[in-house]
Amino acid sequence: MLHTRSAWESPLARPSTLPPPSGSLGELRDLAGRCHDCPLWKHATQTVFGKGPVHASMMLIGEQPGLQEDAIGEPFVGPAGALLDRALDESGLQRREMYLTNAVKHFKYELRGKRRLHKRANAAEQAICREWLAAELREVHPQRILALGAMAAQAFLGTTFQLTKSHGRWFKLAGGIDAMATWHPSSVLRSINRDTHDHRYQQLVDDLRAFAAGPPTY
Repeated sequence: MLHTRSAWESPLARPSTLPPPSGSLGELRDLAGRCHDCPLWKHATQTVFGKGPVHASMMLIGEQPGLQEDAIGEPFVGPAGALLDRALDESGLQRREMYLTNAVKHFKYELRGKRRLHKRANAAEQAICREWLAAELREVHPQRILALGAMAAQAFLGTTFQLTKSHGRWFKLAGGIDAMATWHPSSVLRSINRDTHDHRYQQLVDDLRAFAAGPPTY
């Protein structure tokens, strides 16, 4: 696969081990569909590339596709996507206004009988796959980024970032992009009890409202 380097300043704190490919979003989608740069493509159904307006001012970035995303080929179409849509509605945001993508573009899983259970991409796989995230960032050029989950957040804010302490806070990234991190909807769904679920869901909604309002001006 051909890769080109650019003068564009990436907002990623943890850049890819490969430079971002060149091309429009449509061209990048086609290229990513044939990506064999890490082993994850071997068992996934398809690449799950980002979706949304070409020059959206807001970008939501999740961690990696799940079972339904792998089957359909679009981000956030499973149970976590349904919860995200509910939270977006409560916060006054609309999915169609934003570009949605994931830090990793292929579904990684382990088999339990006939079931395919989600498995976190390792550091090397994440590092390689950030070539596509960097290319999406370059082409969309959002003004605001919301990272959903620790994997996405640490790609922008470094490995010491902790969601429990810093979700909902604004950060300034390279290129003047404003960024915030919050809970991934799947972590809300995995809450150990109803109180934790409700509390974390409310934090997600509150963070989305803050994201919609934008960073404070001084």
